[in-house]
Amino acid sequence: MSADALAHLDAHYQGMPPVRALQLSIESFDGERLRLTAPLAANVNDKGCAFGGSLASLMTLACWGRVWLGLHDEGLDCDIYVADSRIRYLAPLYDDLHTEAMLAEGASWADFVAAIRSKGRGRIDLAARVDLPDGRPATTFDARFAAILRPPAG
Repeated sequence: MSADALAHLDAHYQGMPPVRALQLSIESFDGERLRLTAPLAANVNDKGCAFGGSLASLMTLACWGRVWLGLHDEGLDCDIYVADSRIRYLAPLYDDLHTEAMLAEGASWADFVAAIRSKGRGRIDLAARVDLPDGRPATTFDARFAAILRPPAG
């Protein structure tokens, strides 16, 4: 994955005021897993731990970004939407937020791309999590994302 693609994704994130308020940054992308981080200080609730809405937003954005990076690599220009999601808040997080997004177990990237190429749209399941400093999950996220091919510019 090119540094240009990551810079484009970061600029996209920073172009949205609610996302900019999270102060998120891209930690890494290894071709399979996208890692984002955000400081606790910008995402703290009244109890001094990570705000649930920030956790949900960060995981949604990580999954969205994972799909965008993969489609960009395939040369596909698509509108990407979260279709549905499920979040489990398992333990309070009193540290910076670090999330990792990946395809869900059993999800087929090849089938997703083939559906977009043949029908102009596809759906894919993703998973993300935010861990506590000791590695146990603080929050987990399962979601289905839809992608719709944009018509060629012209």
